[in-house]
Order: sequence, then C-alpha cells, then structure tokens
Amino acid sequence: MRLAHRAVTAPLRPLLLAVVTSSIALQSHAADLVTITRDALANNAELASARSEYQGVEANRDAVRGGLLPQVNASGSATHNRQIESQGSSAIAADPTAPGAGTGAGGVAAVGGRGAGSDNFNSYSLSLEATQALFNAVTTQEVAQATHQIDQQLYSLAATEQQVLLDVINAYFDILRAYEVLEARLAQERAIGRQLEQAQEQFEVGLIAITEVEEARASFDQSRAERLTAESNLQVAFEALEQLTGNRYASIEALGEDAPITLPTPADRDYWVEQAVERNPLVLAQQAGVEVSRSAVEIARAGRMPTLSAFANYQYADNDIDYVTGHDSSAQLGVRANMPIYTGGTTSARIRQSTYQLESTQYDFESQRRTTIQQVRSLYTQVSNDVETVDAREQAIVSMRSALEATRAGYEVGTRNIVDVLNAEQNLYNAIANHAESRYDYVVNLLSLRQQAGQLDVAAIEEINALLTGNEVSFVLPESQGGDRYQQAMNIGAPPRPER
Repeated sequence: MRLAHRAVTAPLRPLLLAVVTSSIALQSHAADLVTITRDALANNAELASARSEYQGVEANRDAVRGGLLPQVNASGSATHNRQIESQGSSAIAADPTAPGAGTGAGGVAAVGGRGAGSDNFNSYSLSLEATQALFNAVTTQEVAQATHQIDQQLYSLAATEQQVLLDVINAYFDILRAYEVLEARLAQERAIGRQLEQAQEQFEVGLIAITEVEEARASFDQSRAERLTAESNLQVAFEALEQLTGNRYASIEALGEDAPITLPTPADRDYWVEQAVERNPLVLAQQAGVEVSRSAVEIARAGRMPTLSAFANYQYADNDIDYVTGHDSSAQLGVRANMPIYTGGTTSARIRQSTYQLESTQYDFESQRRTTIQQVRSLYTQVSNDVETVDAREQAIVSMRSALEATRAGYEVGTRNIVDVLNAEQNLYNAIANHAESRYDYVVNLLSLRQQAGQLDVAAIEEINALLTGNEVSFVLPESQGGDRYQQAMNIGAPPRPER
C-alpha cells in the first residue's frame, strides 16, 4: 500500500496541497482509530442524545416511585373581608315603642354595633396534611414498568453506542479505501497519459494511424474522470468522519500491508449466532420491551384493585373581628380507602388494549431476533468469502501485471495494438483498486459481525488500531474564492449546553 502522494505530471491536475484553515481544530499529527473513536464517544450528537434520553427515563422511575412515599402538603390563606348589612328587624321598625326599641344598652341595634351598616375584618387559615400510601397496586406496577423501561433504554443506548463505533469504523476505512483507489487512479492516469504521448509521437512520424491516437485519448479521458471521482470520494469520506466526531482531521493512520486476513475467531458460525441472541443490544432491548408491555397489562388490571392510605391533617383559622376572641383549630388522623365499583368499561378496555400491545411487542422481539440471526449468518459468510477474495485479488494483480508486460512486448513487435495495451493497463489498475476494496471490506465486515454479536467495544477497536502503521493518509480541501463560505457551510457548530 503506497501511503505518500506522488508528483503528478504536467497534463494532470495536481492533488491540492494547501490546507484550508478551519474554525474546527485540526490534529497536529495523524489521528489513529482509537483517538477518533474517543472523539466520537465524547462528541457524537446522536450518542449524546441517547444518553440524555436514558437519564430522563431513569429519572422517571424516581418520579413514579414518589407516589408510594409520604406526601406532605401545606396550604394557607390571608383574606381581607368587607361585609355590608342593609337589613334590620321588621318588628322593631313597625313598633318603635316596643321593648328593646332604640339604641339603648338593651336594644338589638346596640349589640356589637351590628345593625344595618358595614364591617371590615381580616381572616387567616392554615392547613397541613400528610398521607402515606399503604396499598396502591397501580403505582406499584408503574414502578415495576419504569424499571423495565430503564433496562430497555440502557440496551438502546448500548445499541446506539455500538452503531456509532461502527459508523466511525466505516468512515475511517472508507477514507483509506478511497485513498488507495485514488492512488490507483492517479497511477493509471499517468500511465495512460504517457501512452497517449507515445502514440502522438508515433503518429507524427507515421508509425501508427490516427485511430490509435484517438483510442489512447479516449482512455486517458476516461482515466481522468475516474481520478476526479476518486478525489471527490476521498473528500466526502473525510467530511463524513467529521460529521460523526465534530472534529476535522488533516490526516489519519494507514492500515499495514501485513494486516492479517483470517477467519473470525472462533471460526464457528453457530457460536456467533448464539452470541448475537444472548448479547445483541437490539435483541435485548426488544426483550425488555416485552416486559414493559407486560407491566402495562398489570397496571391496567390493578385499576380494579382498591387503594388504601393513611392520613393526618391539622387546620387552623383565625380573624381579627373585634367582638370575636381566640381561634379555631382541628386535627385528624385516619385511614382512607377507595374501591372502584364501575368505571364505565374503561378498565376492561385498557386491559384489552395493553394485552394486544403485549402481543405486538412479542412479535417485534421475535422479528428482531430472526433479523439478527440472519444478519450474523450473512456477515459470517461474507467475512469468510472476504478472506478468499483478498487472496484472489492479490493474485489477480500479479496476473494482470504479467499480462500487461506481455501485451506491451507484443505491441513493440507488432502483434498487439494500442487498444490491447490500454485495456491491459486498465485491468491492472482496476485489480489494484479492487484489492484495496476487498481488504477494507474484510475489516468492516469483521467488525460488523462483532457488532451483531454484541462484542463491538473500544477493546475490539484497539485490536484493529494495533494493525495501523503510523504512516499518514491525508487529503486537503480545495482552496477557492468561496473558501470562507465553504468554511461556514462545513462548520457543524458547537454542541448545545443544556440547562441543569
């Protein structure tokens, strides 16, 4: 594997060497797979969202559990009252000479001054109540459901984390894949460019016809288009890695040529299937989802059960009316029970609804289990085929190089034409590109197999990282008049700062 950019001849557009300054910090040296993985685990937005969602589900259990713990409530009020009275005794109004008439000491109107008129006063009240659930089947089952939801979300978080790791691996090796393909296309373009130059020289001295020159030119144009596509793929691959990690990397480390291409260990497909069924986080999340739905059935059934709670309360009331002294207070201690008799069929309907939902999640679990088994079997077969494919394509390079040398020799003695030479050159460089593709396909498929088996973690990535050489693979973004606008477009922005 060639790891350094080679100079490009004059007719070819050179690979750009100027680094575009970015607001996102560039690594001062080539980043390896472990470094980039750690960046992704720390900065990936999707993973951060999954972590926050897990913490929210975990907090929900505490919120639900609070219904089984003591509840203390206090309330109070301070009120200004204005009381207006416009009615008096009709008997006194009809007979002013009657006993008690007038406003003397024995008259009604003299009692507290409360005849027709008004009164302003303030009143105050305070209430304090404490309750403790003694039996509440609904809340108890809701706590159990919240616990299963935590388990489900934990497995979902693990699945998200493993997917982020796999996405980083794919992006990392897509860069190496694109780089090697680009090197093959650059070499192909140079070789065909030289062939075109030789054809033009031979045509000028009358050794070949113009048709051979045009054939060479067509092949050169095709190789140039393939090289441009390879450059674009390399740039896109670097930017995909940036999207996953929030960091921009000037270069990454390459995979060694002597990296072992072997069957998975252990080389037993049934072992990987068993591991997937037992450890795949998506399977486990669906299994926990079944328990969540089963808890929902129990919650619905608990709606028919009575509730029992103990309570104690204290009430205090006072006012500042002139002719009233002291205050009122009372205290209670007791047990309160509630028994649902008839709820209009709501409870029965909820039981049926949750039962159907349980049935649905059981089918979802079975579907996920079958899908995982099929994916593991396919990946194991693919990895096994990749081992043989890498060897076959490596041998194909040897064969294509020998064929090219033989074709060139035949062209020199007149038994082959230029089209044969061009085809042989294209076959050689296609074989080189295909060999690079197969090597990285093997690595990605092997780690995908470990993901499906629930074994993809930082330790697994460290094993692959040990196979990197330390040599740099780099690509620099193109300079242009719209560089600033390009930077703004590519700046993915700082992560949010949630309020706590």
